[in-house]
Amino acid sequence: MTQLDVVYRYGAAPSESTLLALCKMRDVYGVRRVEVRETEKTVRVEYDASRLTGALIQQLLRRAGLDLVESAAGAAQAKEIAGAALG
Repeated sequence: MTQLDVVYRYGAAPSESTLLALCKMRDVYGVRRVEVRETEKTVRVEYDASRLTGALIQQLLRRAGLDLVESAAGAAQAKEIAGAALG
């Protein structure tokens, strides 16, 4: 069992039905936790990577109705690359 955490940023605020669908993601075998941080506009998903892939997690989030913008890790890496190029 390989546990992974992924963080995604979303655009539009999730509706009540979207939040309910995100709660039901825990019913998917291999998803351990789904955490929405409305102040940061992020959603964190902890899952078993031996059963699910990152692409499948993205698909589940989109099907729930979440407006995914980018992976928060991808944004942090882009800032590091831009900072290294300037410095």
